[in-house]
Amino acid sequence: MQQFNALPPEDMDGRAALLPEIFGEVGENVWIVPPLSAAVGKYVSIGEGTYANMNLTLIDDWKITIGKNVLIGPNVTLSTTGHPIHPAHRADGMYSFPVTIGDNVWIGANVIVLPGVTIGENSVIGAGSVVTKYIPANVVAFGVPCKVYREINEHDKEYYFRDRRFDEQPAD
Repeated sequence: MQQFNALPPEDMDGRAALLPEIFGEVGENVWIVPPLSAAVGKYVSIGEGTYANMNLTLIDDWKITIGKNVLIGPNVTLSTTGHPIHPAHRADGMYSFPVTIGDNVWIGANVIVLPGVTIGENSVIGAGSVVTKYIPANVVAFGVPCKVYREINEHDKEYYFRDRRFDEQPAD
């Protein structure tokens, strides 16, 4: 991982070649912008076509599964590990539960995903969210704690951002 983070920005092939050494499984056309941090690396599986922006942190003391064509914004943390809440038990050690991200998920900037969470396929997690529990497929969810706001629908096929239609994009 130190090599990965030290490569010059233009060495895309060099970084791509290191990904299979860092992670347990890596699909084709995976792009991760450095810096990248992982506790172990080998417990992580990343599907083809996934893109992760800078400062991805993986607390992978257990399995992290990232599906195909996932978009991950900057400063995202996926954590499989926590500690007991009661102070009498914190010294007993940590616990780890898998994190699973479905295909075609978009995770916005500064999101934290906690142990045991699954995010269903096609869902969007809004920037700054703390995901503490299961998020179903095909929804927009955000907040602290992250909650489902609405389902992805036909309106989303016509509008790419607020009231901006795909067929009415501004000229350069």
